[in-house]
Order: sequence, then structure tokens, then C-alpha cells
Amino acid sequence: MGDVLKKVPVREQEPKVRATNFDEVCLGYNKEEAMEEASRCLTCKNAKCVQGCPVNIDIPGFIKEVKEGNFAEAYKVIGKSSALPAVCGRVCPQETQCEGKCIRGIKGEAVSIGKLERFVADWAKENGIKPEAPENTNGHKVAVIGSGPSGLTCAGDLAKMGYDVTIFEALHQAGGVLVYGIPEFRLPKDKVVKEEVENVKSLGVKIETNVIIGKSTTVDELLTEEGFEAVFIGSGAGLPMFMGIPGEVSNGVFSANEYLTRSNLMKAFRDDHDTPIVTGKKVVVVGGGNVAMDAARTALRLGAEVHVVYRRSEEELPARREEVHHAKEEGIIFDLLTNPTEIVADENGWVKAIKCVRMELGEPDASGRRRPVVIEGSEFEMEADTVIMSLGTSPNPLISSTTIGLDINRRKCIIADEETGATSKEGVYAGGDAVTGAATVILAMGAGKAAAKGIDEFIRNKTK
Repeated sequence: MGDVLKKVPVREQEPKVRATNFDEVCLGYNKEEAMEEASRCLTCKNAKCVQGCPVNIDIPGFIKEVKEGNFAEAYKVIGKSSALPAVCGRVCPQETQCEGKCIRGIKGEAVSIGKLERFVADWAKENGIKPEAPENTNGHKVAVIGSGPSGLTCAGDLAKMGYDVTIFEALHQAGGVLVYGIPEFRLPKDKVVKEEVENVKSLGVKIETNVIIGKSTTVDELLTEEGFEAVFIGSGAGLPMFMGIPGEVSNGVFSANEYLTRSNLMKAFRDDHDTPIVTGKKVVVVGGGNVAMDAARTALRLGAEVHVVYRRSEEELPARREEVHHAKEEGIIFDLLTNPTEIVADENGWVKAIKCVRMELGEPDASGRRRPVVIEGSEFEMEADTVIMSLGTSPNPLISSTTIGLDINRRKCIIADEETGATSKEGVYAGGDAVTGAATVILAMGAGKAAAKGIDEFIRNKTK
């Protein structure tokens, strides 16, 4: 038995090795390690960790089962609240949510809740354990738009309640941001995402791909012509933002969205796929969030020297500490307190450099973070042949502009009630990034969960 104040360390690929491949970085716990880590849990009666979880998993309950070696039972406990445990165990920001509230973390290190959740989900998959489908259906049809985390969660919860659910997905593969936005080395597509999607389908959920709501059909048509009694919009935020600086339209400038989609969903990193990606030998990623880290670490694996340019200091980097740590270990260079002002192209229109200025931090702005201020006369030029803009995303206005009576805010996000997901249009619910703008997988899942409850109440009240 190790020191109860310290986490059982988790095995990882060596930085030099993993920087050259797309295999998963974190190798996870084995049975013995998981049981030892679970034994650190204090099984608090009034568990703060559960309050910190957006989908309210019974964390002490599942950890108790892991401690006793009852892994199938632990999977059942998690399954009551979460449709995507293998995903959440890998990509949730546990350090600011469940683990951030862990009592064990006051005097020592918090329990590795995320790594334990991942272990349970992976064990269930290896042992062929699936979520249980409902015995009866209630005959009510619900449409879900988007097969990302909020759509899959909403669909899974409604299916468990007995609803006949169909998910409509615009792309050719289900999974939303889980398949196109998060790299293989953080979230393996076949081993994890595909399996989680199959688990949702095993509950009776149907998924139709290549259906673009707003073009193939509309929300109004789903309600009036296709026989659906309610619609959940979980279409994400796929519209990238740019800086609006000179030269941004040059060849070799990508949004992080496009770069990651080409690499992840279209397998551009493989020589046998015909969706090339301009890797470049000197890549500059502009931005400091998790998506910026994903893009930077992908470019590194594709053979580039990679610089992350961010206008604030390391303390203000919005990315998870674990992602920044991994990126540094792998050899990514951070140019902090630096802001691009222009992208310089050669005579053929291809990126050859990026002009930047140095910044210093002034007074706090509306977000509470100190505002970056330009240092006069600090202009300089960095050599680059690829620039990836990772400045956030907003919802694509296609759905809102083709739906009668659906209110949106000035950021083009759908306005929806936080507790029920209800929008301004009767029978239409929304959640996840389509409502909040780009956020985390688990918050999108929490919104999908709340909307499933809201839809169930709406249909039951309507049919009384």
C-alpha cells in the first residue's frame, strides 16, 4: 500500500516516443492500480465530488465497487448518470470539477476520479458489458440534432425512458467533436468513441448520418411532417473565429477546426488517405486553450517544429494543466505574452512568416484576467509556413436561420433554459456548445441530460 496522500501514478508513453506517433499518451490503470487508488477514497456521506460533476455521477458509489473489485457493478453505477464514461475519463477537466472538490485533496492529492472512471469503462468494454436497453418503448418519437456529447447523452437518456429516438448527424461519422475535434492520442476513435456510440445505439437509438438540418430537412419539418413530438438541438459550435489581421487568407492558414478535422476524421495524417494536410516544417498555433494544444501536438506529430503564440502569460493559459505539461514535455515551444499582427506571404500566396508584438499584462478586464497591453516598439517576425488559428468557435447559424420562432443571442447561440433546455419554440430544446458557445464535453453532456428530462416532462404533460 502506497502513501494515501499521493495518487497512484498513471503510466504514460515516454515523451520522445509519443511525439512521433498518434497512439494514446496515457496508458491508464490496471486492476491492482485501480483498486489501490480507489482505496484512497474517503467515501464521504455528503460527497462534494458529486456536486462538482455536471452529470452527478455517484462517485463514492462507483469507487467503492472498484475498491472491492466489483467492476461490472461500478460500470452500472456510472451508467445510471453517464452515457460516455470512457470519453469523460479521458477528456474531462476533472481537476476543476469532481477532483477539485475532493476532500482527500485538502491535505494531499485528490483521488484520481477520472482515471478510475476510464478504467471501469475500458474494463467493461474488454469484458463485453453493454448498457441495458429498456424493456418497453412508449411510442413517442424524439429527434436529436447532432451526435456529439450533448446529443448522445440526451438520446441515451430518452431511450432509457422508453422513447423512440433518432439522431441526425451532418457528417459521415457519428461522434461530433469527439471524432473530428479531439486527436487520436488523447481520445482513440475506434477503441473509445466508436464503442461509446455503439453503446448508445444498443439502447435502441437510431443514427442517420449525412443529414444537414437546415438543408436536408428543417426543424419545423421534423415536427410537422416527420412525426417527431420534440426536437433536441445539440449541433455544437463549429464556426471558427479569426483575428481579422492582414494576410489571414494566405495559403497555409488553417482554423484549428479544419486542421483537426482533416487529421482526425479524414485521416490526413495517413499516407494512404487522399485528404492532404499542409504540415509545414515551422507551425505557429495562435491561442492557448485545449484546442490549441491539440492542434500544436498534432502538428508536432506530423513532423513540424511548433510554436504556441498566446497574448497572456502561462498563468492565464485556459488549457488544462495536463495538456500544457504534455505539450512542453513533447517539445512544443511556448511564445507567451506575444500577439500576431500580420501574416506575411510569398509571391505565390503561401505563408512565409508571422509578424508579432510583445505584450505585458495591465489591469483586469471583464473576464477577471489581466488585460494584455502592447509594448511599444516590440514588433518582430517569426518564420512560419503554416499558421493555425485557435481562437474559439461559435454556432453555425444554419439551424437557427431556418427554424421559425427560435431565439438566438448576439453571439448566434440558441437561447435555452438552463434547467430544462427549453427554447422559445414549443417542443424544441437545445444544449451544449450550440447554446453556450465552445465549452467542455462534460458540460455539453450535463445540458443533454437536463434536456432529456425537460423533453420527457413536456411530452408527458402534453399527452395527459
